[in-house]
Amino acid sequence: MADAVELAVGDRTVRLSNPDRVYFPARGETKLDLAQYYLAVSDGIVRALRDRPCMLHRFPTGVTGEKVHQKRLPRGAPDWVETVRVTFPRWNRTADELCVQHPADVVWAVQMSTVEFHPWNSRRDHVEQPDEWRIDLDPMPEASYDDVRRVAHVVHEVLDELGAVGFPKTSGGSGMHVYVRIPPEHGFADVRRSAHAFAREVGRRCDLVDLTWWRKDRDPGSVFVDYNQNARDHTIRSAYSVRGVPEAVVSTPIRWDEIDDADPRDFTIATVPARFAELGDLHAGIDDAPFSLAPLLGWADRDTHEGAEDPPPEPQDLD
Repeated sequence: MADAVELAVGDRTVRLSNPDRVYFPARGETKLDLAQYYLAVSDGIVRALRDRPCMLHRFPTGVTGEKVHQKRLPRGAPDWVETVRVTFPRWNRTADELCVQHPADVVWAVQMSTVEFHPWNSRRDHVEQPDEWRIDLDPMPEASYDDVRRVAHVVHEVLDELGAVGFPKTSGGSGMHVYVRIPPEHGFADVRRSAHAFAREVGRRCDLVDLTWWRKDRDPGSVFVDYNQNARDHTIRSAYSVRGVPEAVVSTPIRWDEIDDADPRDFTIATVPARFAELGDLHAGIDDAPFSLAPLLGWADRDTHEGAEDPPPEPQDLD
């Protein structure tokens, strides 16, 4: 077993220790396989993470071992790894989180046993004003992936009517995410309020949707359109992030016309590099399609006027 290898990543070199350690036992893929996967999709993963505070999910002995949720940059980073400082006023704390600029940053994070990348939906130049509205389709235990697909089509319909361009991806689990670029003009509370108004409209059109606040009270066969993923410091796996499971499933961008046929279990570190080489980054155009939240804030005001209750407020920060 090799003690270490050195990987050339653009103009930088990253030393990878324990490259033969098996991280994903389903097919025996190693830490080196993980690093090589991220190199194969480097344009996509860097685009998804660039300039965003990023929480790392680390698995020092592989994905069947201990999982570490790491907000603060691990010690020992090269001087070229950049960070962004975020504050947690509720706890009077700060954290210097990874702020990816270069593929070598991602590979260095793998050296530190990172499998999953969970970025904020805001960037370091405007940490308190998100530029990404995230639609998370979260199935309850008795809902099928076909149910998620059905809700996704309604999401697409409503986005089209709004004139918003949505960029779907598999979640790496049983759900689906859709991202919409927005101008960084509103705080987290307004983005979440807009997302809730959108979720209500999807729920009006699709009887599979249940927006009940408490998970235990929802219909077990329903799909929750999780507007809370737009609250401050709530994060989900980025596009091209691997999920920390033995099968090494990847949260993968898909086209709208693939919704009915794409099986999220087929997207792994073994299959996504060839797809990426053929199709490129399906989220490459996301920055070219910003959408103003004004219509959704108008919907939220209308719903409030008609007596709809807002969900309980989220904590200001998590730490």
